[in-house]
Amino acid sequence: RSLVLSLNQQPLPAACACPHSASLGPLELTRKILRDKQNKKNSGQPIPVFPSWVYERPALIGDFLIGTSLSTDTTVPIGTLPLASQESMIVEDLLYVLIGVDGRYITAQALVGRQNRAFSLDPNLDLSIKELVTRILPVAASYSAVTRFIEEKSSFEYGQVNHALAAAMRTLIKEYMILITQLEHLQRQGLLSLQKLWFYIQPTMRTLEILASLATSVDKGECMGGSTLSLLHDKTFNYTGDSQAQELCLYLTKAASVPYFEILEKWIYRGIINDPYSEFMVEEHELQKEKIQEDYNDKYWDQRYTVVQQQIPSFLQKMADKILSTGKYLNVVRECGRDVTCPVAKEVIYTLKERAYVEQIEKAYNYASKVLLDFLMEEKELVAHLRSIKHYFLMDQGDFFVHFMDLTEEELKKPVDDIITTRLEALLELALRMSTANTDPFKDDLKIDLMPHDLITQLLRVLAIETKQEKAIISAEPTELTLSGLEAFSFDYIVKWPLSLIINRKALTRYQMLFRHMFYCKHVERQLCNVWISNKTAKQFSLHSAKWFAGAFTLRQRMLNFVQNIQYYMMFEVMEPTWHILEKNLKLASNIDDVLSHHTSFLDNCLKDCMLTNPELLKIFSKLMSVCVMFTNCMQRFTQSMKLDSEMERLTLEHGTMLGPPTEEERAEEAAKKKLTNKLLAEHADSLHLTSGFEATINKFDSNFSTHLLDLLDKLSVYSTNDCEHSMLNIIYSLAVCPAQGATAGAAPSVSQPHWGSAGASR
Repeated sequence: RSLVLSLNQQPLPAACACPHSASLGPLELTRKILRDKQNKKNSGQPIPVFPSWVYERPALIGDFLIGTSLSTDTTVPIGTLPLASQESMIVEDLLYVLIGVDGRYITAQALVGRQNRAFSLDPNLDLSIKELVTRILPVAASYSAVTRFIEEKSSFEYGQVNHALAAAMRTLIKEYMILITQLEHLQRQGLLSLQKLWFYIQPTMRTLEILASLATSVDKGECMGGSTLSLLHDKTFNYTGDSQAQELCLYLTKAASVPYFEILEKWIYRGIINDPYSEFMVEEHELQKEKIQEDYNDKYWDQRYTVVQQQIPSFLQKMADKILSTGKYLNVVRECGRDVTCPVAKEVIYTLKERAYVEQIEKAYNYASKVLLDFLMEEKELVAHLRSIKHYFLMDQGDFFVHFMDLTEEELKKPVDDIITTRLEALLELALRMSTANTDPFKDDLKIDLMPHDLITQLLRVLAIETKQEKAIISAEPTELTLSGLEAFSFDYIVKWPLSLIINRKALTRYQMLFRHMFYCKHVERQLCNVWISNKTAKQFSLHSAKWFAGAFTLRQRMLNFVQNIQYYMMFEVMEPTWHILEKNLKLASNIDDVLSHHTSFLDNCLKDCMLTNPELLKIFSKLMSVCVMFTNCMQRFTQSMKLDSEMERLTLEHGTMLGPPTEEERAEEAAKKKLTNKLLAEHADSLHLTSGFEATINKFDSNFSTHLLDLLDKLSVYSTNDCEHSMLNIIYSLAVCPAQGATAGAAPSVSQPHWGSAGASR
């Protein structure tokens, strides 16, 4: 022992004086890489660093120092000594070598890479003694490997699991050192022969061999955290037939798992991650929960906490997803200002029986699921918020939309750049107060949003994001057409944390797409109904004018039937049944992931069945809507030129009001003027028909409408057959009867009651 102490006080060889004076060695480089990686992740808590003198004094490691062997007596070669003297001197040398110090006749060779330690023996040694020494030296080689591992893995950079493993190994090495001390005591009493040394050291040989094997495996695999535990668990399991070896590995694995299980317990019982060395299976990312309402691509729920596959211990692999979810659920509640602690919390202890982990994690998971689900459903009223969104975005609040569209019709006809948003918001507030929506407690969360692009462009952008083709969409030239308020208008909804986990920006974007689709359909229906009201003027025309004007009536009726059938299909055959399924599923949901999945499925099904996930169908539908709008504009311009008679009637009434009731003579004169006016109007209509090709224009509208309608039916038929979408068969049947309805409508000016369900929708 005195020799060991004296070596620590000797000046260092120049070769090992300071490893930092030259370029970094492999160990120093590894530590630096690990330290930089962990400091980058935990910028607020930098990894501590040992002082430089720890690495500058290799004698502190406890392993062999190459080039510092004891001086040998060259005048008396060991081979010339009697056999008993050789044995005595070799036993003394072995006691030094077994604790990492070179002897006079046995010296350690320099290491090359990760190979095992080798030794050099004096060539003059007796062969019988050399044979026995060769059997004992593997113990010294194993001790050397374990000692190096303990010292290396005790550095902060290698994490708490490796620290715990090194500490457990150090405990065993202390017991080994006690054995060597006892053997030295026997040697000093002259009671230790080489054979006795071999006898006493054999039980320790197996232990050190297993320790060295584990150390080498961890080194080669560059294991940390969960990966170290996986290696230890697999080793423990593989020693099933060797009870002594399995007990040793079980001891090491239990010791190494303690810091990992402390992190696990905090996560599954409180939703907190305290992992300064990046060893745990769950990794935390810096994401702001506020962005979940702003950024379509933000995936707070999916990306805030993620599973690191290589850090999952093999004995927890099956429970990894539940471990992730358990902590996430509790973390959400914690971020809302509530402290949560699992009442069934128990210390997690390593065992070969995986069922023990399963039961504890299942209990924690069930508690966390219930806490978050109750928090969202009861305290945060998730279902009530979803119903409120359904009222406005899926247009089931009929009277509100009648009031709102009446109030905003003129404003929304303007180009989007000319619209005053504050005026629209004031009109929205007025419509909310005037309708049954006034009883909605969340009506103040509804806001106006004027989108920068139309519905088709929005759809293509969303699909591009999902299919990773966003660059192609962004690089495309923007449309040169100026959007009207109707094309750009949408609602938005203010969602606060933690409801934004479910009603995130992606979900709101889907609601907006459904709303814009239905809102524009409702606008087209109103325009067609306005055409019907204006067309009543045609009853005053002469019979021969009404014949060609009847074609426009028929087309208008076909268009109206088409739009109303589409709305009826979307409202009552898609959204309402799907909504009832969602409500049923939400009542049966056992955790927040189920809620998220059911809500996403509801929106996806609505989008798909409303033709909003297929750009080809949507483009055809958009063309049909464009034909309808152009037709209504044409008819409105035509009927405006026929309003001379109504203007004259208004002047007559004003005359009667100012000068008293008209006399019989004045009445006869007014009747003659009205008859003359009707004749002039009929002649004007005939001349307009002849000069502007009105009938040809109507026929062109009819042809375009029929072509696009048949194209839509063909495409719907193909998709319903290929994709087995039976819900589309309903819309195919509804639209297929539109031509028949139009044919039977003839010149009848009456408008059938819209299927939408709101009496005021058709004005």
